[in-house]
Amino acid sequence: MGENILVVDDDREIVKAIEILLEKEGYQVYRAYDGMQALEQLSDNKMHLVIMDVMMPRLDGLSAVLRIREKQNIPIIVLSAKSEETDKVLGLSMGADDYVTKPYNPSELAARVKSHLRRYTSLGDIHTVSKDEIRNGRLCFHLDEKQLYVDGEPVRLTATETKIVQLFMENPGRVFPAEEIYERVWNEPGFSTENTVMVHIRRIREKIELNPKEPEYLKVVWGIGYKIEKMEH
Repeated sequence: MGENILVVDDDREIVKAIEILLEKEGYQVYRAYDGMQALEQLSDNKMHLVIMDVMMPRLDGLSAVLRIREKQNIPIIVLSAKSEETDKVLGLSMGADDYVTKPYNPSELAARVKSHLRRYTSLGDIHTVSKDEIRNGRLCFHLDEKQLYVDGEPVRLTATETKIVQLFMENPGRVFPAEEIYERVWNEPGFSTENTVMVHIRRIREKIELNPKEPEYLKVVWGIGYKIEKMEH
C-alpha cells in the first residue's frame, strides 16, 4: 500500500467516503472520530498526512492541529464546513498546510493530498547527496537536508514553510508576488491567495526573526509581494 493517511471527522459517513476515495488512489487510510482519537492514532502509527475536520467533540480540529505541530511536521489539510476567510486564516495560522471547505470536491481533495505528499516526501528525498548550503546573515539553509538554521540552531518548519524559505534563500533580494509564491510552492494556479501566503510568511517570521513585528529578513514590499533581504556575511 501507499502512504498512510489519517482522516479525522466526527461524521462517520464523511470518513467512509474519504476513505473510499483515497484507497482508490492507493493510500492506506486510518480513521479517527475526534481530536483525541487522532492524537492516539498518530502516536501508534506513522502517518504521512492528516485530513482534519474542525468541529468535533472531546478535542476540536484546530486544537488537535496545534498539538500535532508540537511534535510533527507532516502535512495537515483542514476540512471544514466554515468557508469564512477568518476560519481559513485561523486554521493556517494554527499550523495547517491547506484548507478545503465542505462540501468538498472529491477530485480536488485527492489532488491536494497528492500534491502535499509529493512535497513532503521530496523534502526528505534520500537520493539528494549534495552538501550545498546557502548562507544569508544569521540564516543558513542546508539544501541536502532541507533544513534552515538560525544562528546555528535548527528551526522547525513545516513542509510548506520549508519550500517558501528555500525559494527566498535561493533568490535573496528578489521580490515575489503572493500569486507566484503560491504557484511555485503549492504547484497550482494562485487566485486570491494573498491570505494563505501571508499567514505562512507570518509563521516563518515568528520562527526566524528576532522581532517578528520589525523583520530584518522576511520583508513585505507594499503592493508587490515579499522578499528576503540580502545580508552581508
